[in-house]
Amino acid sequence: MSPRPQPDRDFVLTLSCPGRAGLVHAVSGFLVRHSGNILESRQFDDRRQDRFFMRVHFAVSDPNTTPEQLRSGFGPVAEAWGISWQLHHASTPTRTLIMVSQYGHCLNDLLFRAGTGTLNIDVPAIVSNHRDAEPLAEYHGIPFHHIPVTPRTKDEAEARLMELVDELDVDLVVLARYMQILSGDLCKRLDGRAINIHHSFLPSFKGAKPYHQAHERGVKLVGATAHYVTPDLDEGPIIEQDVIRVDHAHDPDHLATVGREVEAQVLARAVAWHTEHRVLLNGDRTVVLR
Repeated sequence: MSPRPQPDRDFVLTLSCPGRAGLVHAVSGFLVRHSGNILESRQFDDRRQDRFFMRVHFAVSDPNTTPEQLRSGFGPVAEAWGISWQLHHASTPTRTLIMVSQYGHCLNDLLFRAGTGTLNIDVPAIVSNHRDAEPLAEYHGIPFHHIPVTPRTKDEAEARLMELVDELDVDLVVLARYMQILSGDLCKRLDGRAINIHHSFLPSFKGAKPYHQAHERGVKLVGATAHYVTPDLDEGPIIEQDVIRVDHAHDPDHLATVGREVEAQVLARAVAWHTEHRVLLNGDRTVVLR
């Protein structure tokens, strides 16, 4: 885990590029020239894809150094080495819109973590196709937007969602058990900035009552997968997964309870790693530098 970021002094640089000797030296040289002190560094060299990935959390000793100066300074380095990169303030909360349907366990967990400071997100809105989560949103003082979805209103509902994303300057959309399939066009517009959670039974137990189906088959593991949203339903790049062992003594309701617990934990870790800029896309896979 990185040291606690200092406002306006800590930055995170993430990058990917073809693997070449001297890359780390080039990045380190840039930091030295800009009074940067490395607090944490992670890297991965994917030799099969000839792709190098790196995340550097650093602090600048000069209080007058600005993000614009850092970006301007790194530009020539990136161009010389063919680097795709991003630079972020480490302490800046990620503007996160949360979507939910009727199951509120993941939403409740994310809001609790945000409220206690263990998850660095700012939630400007909660969107739902039902009203079940409205009291929870009111309790946390977060605007709640009820956007019903039917086959006739789906296009209108998605247009309203994107209006909110743009109006509220949203960086990340989290589907915290939002039980509506997003259109391919919307998935593309949210590419790389929308995270979904689903139970690990997919695709084995699709449709209604998956935990009842799992109980009938005598499953021994209950799990969850958090991934980026793509037009391919529940098949986007995986960020995090986990499982909990169960046995014959677990009835369907108990399986569902265990499933909700692991769903909340897996989603929280995925959101945390994304907001800490630890997740880099590598084709249809992710590199999680933690």
